Amino acid sequence: MRERDIQPILDRALSGERLTADDCAALLESNDIARMGVAADEIRKRWHADNIVTYIIDRNVNYTNVCNVVCTFCAFYRRPGKPDTYVTTLEQIFGKIDETIALGGTGVLMQGGLHPDFGIEWYEDLLRTLHMKYPNFQLHCFSPPEIHNIHLISKLDYETILARLKEAGLYSLPGGGAEILDDEVRKRVSTKCTTAEWLSVMRAVHRVGLRSTATMMFGIGDSIVHRVRHLERIRDLQDETGGFTAFIPWTFQRENTALGRKIKDEPTGIDYLKMLSVSRIFLDNIENFQSSWLTQGLRLGQVALRFGANDMGSIMIEENVVSAAGAHNRADERMLRYLIREAGFRPQQRDILYRHVNREEISKIDENDSSQLRELSVLIAD
Repeated sequence: MRERDIQPILDRALSGERLTADDCAALLESNDIARMGVAADEIRKRWHADNIVTYIIDRNVNYTNVCNVVCTFCAFYRRPGKPDTYVTTLEQIFGKIDETIALGGTGVLMQGGLHPDFGIEWYEDLLRTLHMKYPNFQLHCFSPPEIHNIHLISKLDYETILARLKEAGLYSLPGGGAEILDDEVRKRVSTKCTTAEWLSVMRAVHRVGLRSTATMMFGIGDSIVHRVRHLERIRDLQDETGGFTAFIPWTFQRENTALGRKIKDEPTGIDYLKMLSVSRIFLDNIENFQSSWLTQGLRLGQVALRFGANDMGSIMIEENVVSAAGAHNRADERMLRYLIREAGFRPQQRDILYRHVNREEISKIDENDSSQLRELSVLIAD
């Protein structure tokens, strides 16, 4: 069957017309990734005419691996009572934050399993202690499933929970736990919050005056129909609240997971670039799109900057959840700045709300030392 010409769809998007779900599906069904990439890159330029690509210095702190739900795509969680469970101590978190600040970091992304014993007071105490000790450090914490878990334990509505957490020091919310926002997929792979509950948490986040990111993890048995529904739901909520700062898609990492042993076809690098491009084209109300070099690798993460992404994400001082499922890519600030420059952009550190951060030390990182550039090229090749 002859492939549909997608150029009329791309032309409408480039003219400012909002695409339909059918348009989105047609793009995802197409193999014309080059033209999608060109269109996504053009739309990126219109949002970010300064030729800047941002990145953030933070770290992921997974405060516990105890989890009372089962997700077949997760290799990180441990059931309550198992011998290898843990809860990170305050002293350990202090040490991680001190190390992050020493590297020029501005915040921490803190998430954990859905612990059956942690009610609202536990999270308030944690945030209040961290905010008191580090008043200018951004606490980007607790995905919608964690908020829903607090709701189940503490019997409070989402807005009350989030207002209390904000008062205790919560700065913003990560968009984890979305996976695919369609219950036809979710009920097959997880027992955590539903699509409606995830969206309701995010609506409450934005209503109490906090911002958040939105994510997508695809390749977990989802089809194009499910992916389109996911993007529609994100776009609709953004129309309603305007609270999403960024969208971050990535592919399922199958190693060490129960689901990975069942799924035969996993997304390729082309699938990832297509999803990123279509997301940038379809989600016309979200400004920032992040390259997922952690899951895709540094080379493909760099290529993503020409397929709609304007941000390289975090240097990932620490990450435990995705790496447990087989993603082992690592980069420091020097590496990310090098990748951004070599892609033809100007690197710029940011904070969690995409505001620029300027440090004197950065000028030293950007010195054109040929031996350093050769070293970085070898690291990427490896």
